[in-house]
Amino acid sequence: MPDMSASVSLAVTQFATLAKEVDEDKVTPGVLGFIVFAVMALAVWGLMKSMNRHMGKVDFEETPDSEDASGAGAPGKASPAKG
Repeated sequence: MPDMSASVSLAVTQFATLAKEVDEDKVTPGVLGFIVFAVMALAVWGLMKSMNRHMGKVDFEETPDSEDASGAGAPGKASPAKG
């Protein structure tokens, strides 16, 4: 695998030459920071959209309880012990 640090430093120097003047004492994210942030925002949006679609497919409907209001179990079925 090629050394990625050389290509990253080349990309950073190309972005730095686009600026009219570079102040060495001022640190800003610049264009590269905005691009990274925008890509991450699009990824989060896509994941949220996918999660919403998958959660829509889930059926949360529960089966009705076989116990009546007094708490007695249905005939022929054992009720769980409490305590």
